[in-house]
Amino acid sequence: MQRPGDFKLPPFFNYPPYFTLQPVRETREKQVQLWKDLILDYCRSQKMYIISLEEDFPLFSNPKIERSLSYEAKEVFLAALVSEGRAEWIDKSHKKCLILWLRIQDWANYILDFVKENGLEVTTIEDIRSGIETHGTELAGIDRGVLMRALKLLEQKGKAAIFKGTSADDEGVKFSV
Repeated sequence: MQRPGDFKLPPFFNYPPYFTLQPVRETREKQVQLWKDLILDYCRSQKMYIISLEEDFPLFSNPKIERSLSYEAKEVFLAALVSEGRAEWIDKSHKKCLILWLRIQDWANYILDFVKENGLEVTTIEDIRSGIETHGTELAGIDRGVLMRALKLLEQKGKAAIFKGTSADDEGVKFSV
């Protein structure tokens, strides 16, 4: 299991009650908001896109205070992200969640800005994910499904055209910026 490492954890992470779903509505709302922010910030900093309820996830336990989130608490926090469009269940049983630390529209805007700044008119899908220009940017290692959805949104808006080659490595995109 990956540990938070150099990620700066918020003070509440060391406060045991925050690892238990709070019964008082106002307290729970604050708790849910804190956890949503923490999950999004952590996933963004670690470039993580998938969280499984059935696998270890570094934020869901704190050995220092001997606390872990219950299955129900994990579900509540991820469902709250889903309801805000910041995550999506990937499976029908709601056990795996795609975390959208940027919404698809925000990814599309980010890609357009990136293309303009780097003067890219035509490039491959793989170069957007792992090309030299993307090192040190949000696009480095982007989940392929998220990237394709953002590119399809740009295509619908007439700002990009996706084309296919003979293999997945040959897929490309032509931008109209």
